[in-house]
Amino acid sequence: MGDQGAALRAMPSIDAILKTDVARELESSLGRDQMLALVRTVAETVRAELTDHPENGSRDSIILDIENRLKDQLIGRSRRRLQRVINGTGVVVHTNLGRSPLSQEAIDAIAASAGYCNLEYDLTTGERGRRGASAEAMVAEFVGAEAALIVNNCAAAAFLVLSVFAKGGEVIVSRGELVEIGGDFRIPDVLEQSGASLREVGTTNRTKIADYERAISDETKLILRVHPSNFRITGFTKSPSLEELANLARKRGLLLFEDAGSGALLELSRIGLDDEPVIGHSIKAGVDLVSFSGDKLMGGMQAGLIAGRAELIESLRKNPLYRALRPDKLVYTTIETILEAFSKETAWESIPLLRMLSMTSEEIGDRARNLVDQVVRRTGSVSQFRVIPGNSAVGGGAAPDAELPTFLIAIAPLGSSPDDLSKRLRETKPPVIARIAEDLVLIDLRTVPSNDEADLINALSSIAV
Repeated sequence: MGDQGAALRAMPSIDAILKTDVARELESSLGRDQMLALVRTVAETVRAELTDHPENGSRDSIILDIENRLKDQLIGRSRRRLQRVINGTGVVVHTNLGRSPLSQEAIDAIAASAGYCNLEYDLTTGERGRRGASAEAMVAEFVGAEAALIVNNCAAAAFLVLSVFAKGGEVIVSRGELVEIGGDFRIPDVLEQSGASLREVGTTNRTKIADYERAISDETKLILRVHPSNFRITGFTKSPSLEELANLARKRGLLLFEDAGSGALLELSRIGLDDEPVIGHSIKAGVDLVSFSGDKLMGGMQAGLIAGRAELIESLRKNPLYRALRPDKLVYTTIETILEAFSKETAWESIPLLRMLSMTSEEIGDRARNLVDQVVRRTGSVSQFRVIPGNSAVGGGAAPDAELPTFLIAIAPLGSSPDDLSKRLRETKPPVIARIAEDLVLIDLRTVPSNDEADLINALSSIAV
């Protein structure tokens, strides 16, 4: 009891803790009320531990313990906030890192519309206008559709279409397309939530047009085609073309809806991506509605875009569910800017996603060797850094089979583990996100813009042994 009493008497008062530098820093970051609440919580925790372990109770050790815990809280809160990071993974559409980076033109447009803007105001008539009218018209024009609608993501787009046009009826879909696209987004679950019933046809690897035709009944409302996006079935496979499905749907008075996923607006064969459906091609093939993402191969902000027949788009717009799913002004202005680049045929140069995907391995290798030379000259750590061949990834559930040859900066741990080294890179400012393979920490400059290289050099220099 004597040791316990001595330890508790050594416990600093709240006022004493508030005079520490870390408490003042917390107040600057959180405000006084939140800082006080946090200090009291930490102090009570330390007091409770001293009751059980009074041997840890010197005043200096107690104050140091409290300061360290407050610092951990400060660092933890800072790291949880959204912030810029350097993506050294080589995954271009990185879901965990915000997917596609925006073009400078899009960033400028967002800044311009961040205040008051003509979101629902017609500057010609001076009366109320329709939200997203310009962006949706641009989408429809570029893909060759009669009309378009924009919602907050691609899952919402599919859910809205199925809820409006298939509720209470059957939707025919191939077994090979009953996929989980990511984030627990499963096509059968979306169908169930929309109030539609699933009618599976064919087998996992082969579905014929006759399978669809035999499945049509008086309950059928819609034929659904789903692009598998993040996986491929190879070998003995078969599936009907969109043209075949469109002809069948028209003949039987049904709707054909395609969930195209990644949203390629251009042919991407020049960079080896041959399997991603081009939205304009789907419209030409005769689909009634097609949905796709705005933040994957389109290179914009998170959004779900729906293009197709005007009367169907209008039915979606009038449904009460649409109001819950529509995006804000920043999404519309981003899409307008992105579509301008595609229309002016400057997308390959101005949209970061397309620039990254089209980089050659030679270009990346030259940058990597130059960067390593600078780090070695600064640190003298000759044996820790080298450049090796490898592959980048498209990411975001797009083109899983695509191989993008690259060169990687390989960093040997030298006295620590790859996990520890990767953690130290995440603790730099800005944090550097790398990948680990074969006991090496790897950085792929495909996903590192040139204006991030100075910060990356500083980060690599700080971890050099």
